[in-house]
Amino acid sequence: MTSNPPAAQPTGIDPRSPRFGATVTAVLLLVAVFLALTAPLADTLPARAGQPAFVLLVVVAALFAWGAFAGIRRHPYGIVFRRLIRPMLGPPVELEAPEPPTFAQGVGLVVVAIGLVLHLVGLPGSLAVSAGAAFVAAFLNAAFGFCLGCRLYVLLLRARLIGRPA
Repeated sequence: MTSNPPAAQPTGIDPRSPRFGATVTAVLLLVAVFLALTAPLADTLPARAGQPAFVLLVVVAALFAWGAFAGIRRHPYGIVFRRLIRPMLGPPVELEAPEPPTFAQGVGLVVVAIGLVLHLVGLPGSLAVSAGAAFVAAFLNAAFGFCLGCRLYVLLLRARLIGRPA
C-alpha cells in the first residue's frame, strides 16, 4: 500500500487579510488625525507624549513594527482574519506573496515614526500629517486593494535596490 505524499501548503497569503488589516488601521489612523487636529498645542515634552493622538500613533507604530519584523502572517490582524473572518468566506481566488505587504508594514512604520519624532521635538501638525499620509495609504488598500507599500516594494525589486528573499 502506497501512501500519498502530504499536500504542499500554499506559500501565499489570502489577499483579503491585508485588506482587513488596512481597514482596521485606516479607522485607527482617522481617529488619530481627528485627535491630532483637535488637541491643544503642548509646550513640554511630557505633555506632547501624553496627548491621545500621540499615544494612539505609538500603538499603530507598534502594530506596523509587528507586521514588518514578525511578518504579515504573525500580525494580530492576520490572526483575527484567519480565525474569525476567513472561515465565513469562501476560499480566495488566488494567493499573494507575503513579502510586499510585510514591506508595506515597514513603510507605514517609517511614516508614523517620523511623525512621532517630529511631534516630540515640537513641530506642530506633524502627527496629523503623518497620520493623514498613513491613512491615505491604508484607505487605498482597504477600499480599492491598492497597496502603495506593495507597489514600492515591486519598484525597488525591479530596480534591484532590494533583493529577492531566499
